[in-house]
Amino acid sequence: MRPALTVLGIDPGTAVCGFGVISAAAGRRASLVECGVVRTRAADPLPVRLLQIADAVTELVQRHRPDVLALENVFLGSNARSALILGHARGAIMLSAARAGVPVAEISPREVKAAVAGSGAAQKHQVGEMVARLLHLAAPPRPADAADGVAIALTHVLRAMPRTRLAVGLR
Repeated sequence: MRPALTVLGIDPGTAVCGFGVISAAAGRRASLVECGVVRTRAADPLPVRLLQIADAVTELVQRHRPDVLALENVFLGSNARSALILGHARGAIMLSAARAGVPVAEISPREVKAAVAGSGAAQKHQVGEMVARLLHLAAPPRPADAADGVAIALTHVLRAMPRTRLAVGLR
């Protein structure tokens, strides 16, 4: 029986993209299906790196057939060039989802931190620890980018299926 909702969460990046796949059914505990990272080589030209990201996302979408792809928004920090390059990675990810007919839900970093760790100002390690606690994992997913991908997917599950909050202990 297919879960009520399968979400592929992605923490975008051009060097490392973290991902997590969560499945959930209303009123039940969400569970981690898979998590990891997609790495690209810094020596490769940006178009090659974007193709690698797009191909990896396409493969994840084909393997897990998510109902939605949850993608973290760009954080506009002090480095405009980094934000622009991150936008390219997000575009490659969105294109892969659109080609497969998978809707994309965008989530801000602050919303992810608030949903998972209880504070929009939570530190990266706190998010990882709460992901492990909420999903009953022995340890936070590693590397931290993978934990972020899982947190993004979990945030979308909690947003789309509020009753899941009871099952994971958020109230």
